[in-house]
Amino acid sequence: MKNELPEGKQIVLFDGICNFCNDSVRFIIKRDQKDIFRFASLQSELGQKLTKERGIDTKKIDSIVLIDPGKAYYLKSTAALEIAKQLKGGWSLLGVFSRLPEGFRNWFYDFMAKNRYSWFGKMEACPLPTPDEQAKFLDT
Repeated sequence: MKNELPEGKQIVLFDGICNFCNDSVRFIIKRDQKDIFRFASLQSELGQKLTKERGIDTKKIDSIVLIDPGKAYYLKSTAALEIAKQLKGGWSLLGVFSRLPEGFRNWFYDFMAKNRYSWFGKMEACPLPTPDEQAKFLDT
């Protein structure tokens, strides 16, 4: 595990065994034109360390966390919208949903998260990133 977080990067923690979550990470990588994001699975040593440092209960938050080191962290729908705001293309327009009450947004988010394994499946272990993706991952 690397001891230091990369400077000026935001860390996306994701469920490493969830097919949908892994596809979402690849979706983000393709649209991260400004090279903002780095990734680690929630199941990794680094993911567990970062959530523990922030007092995040991974039994309750088990699908996505966005960490802007030294500044803030975001959970659930807020994390997804903060990521979308920084992607190329029309994805930044999703930021308008940030104006909706967080509880309302998270109801939809939680519904999706609760069903992600049955809808999209899961893996026995986190997949390895491709050689092109390797530098984006902090826990490989």
